Amino acid sequence: MARLLPYPLLTAGLLLMWLLLTSFTPGQFVIGIGVAVGASHALSALGEASPPIRRWSAIPRLVGIVTYDILRSNLAVARILLSASGRPQRSGFVRVPIRLRSPAGLAILAIVITATPGTAWLDYSSTRGEILIHVFDLGDEQEWVELIGDRYERLLLEIFE
Repeated sequence: MARLLPYPLLTAGLLLMWLLLTSFTPGQFVIGIGVAVGASHALSALGEASPPIRRWSAIPRLVGIVTYDILRSNLAVARILLSASGRPQRSGFVRVPIRLRSPAGLAILAIVITATPGTAWLDYSSTRGEILIHVFDLGDEQEWVELIGDRYERLLLEIFE
């Protein structure tokens, strides 16, 4: 089975994404399977090892939290951009110390932070064990440090380390 589908989760995710972006027809399903299996084999040819997942039960919680945060951030950024209140908005950079060392966990954390409107992952220093993020509407820096550590990093540590 590992030869047919070297990365089964990647294959399933790519197929799902293909169907969401095109349409749910039998023809698109067959094409999506071909693209997903081909991409899985292409990644396998690169020699990448599949990241070990320690705790599968934490994945749905992480997906739920990220989905909620993205929706909430969309509304907050839209409110800031569309309001004519003239409220001074202060953007800035925040250094966030992290314990996460798994390359897959760090990649997912980078995607989560960058996919959330109003924030962007800018740098990672493995020697200092910290990331640098940019926040569109920065209130309290410590609040962002705690948010990333408590909401995302904690679950990613459960999943990967």
